[in-house]
Amino acid sequence: MVFDPAVYFGGDEADLAMTELLRGFGQKFTVPTSDAWPPDAGYSTRRNLYNLYHVLNHLNLLGVSYLPQSKQLILRLLAEVR
Repeated sequence: MVFDPAVYFGGDEADLAMTELLRGFGQKFTVPTSDAWPPDAGYSTRRNLYNLYHVLNHLNLLGVSYLPQSKQLILRLLAEVR
């Protein structure tokens, strides 16, 4: 039996955003994925919001090294709202 304590059920865009946050997947993954499931309009804003959740979680659990990235994402989101 396998137990995953971090199970997640969500949309394709949230998964895609996570791969872009980690930057370890490369074009062999992102190009076919984007071709098969192209993100809807406004994805870049939602990507920042999806990734902010993970970065804030890392800030909370792992410390202040994630503070600059958190601030950067927050500023991007605020700039898009204005």
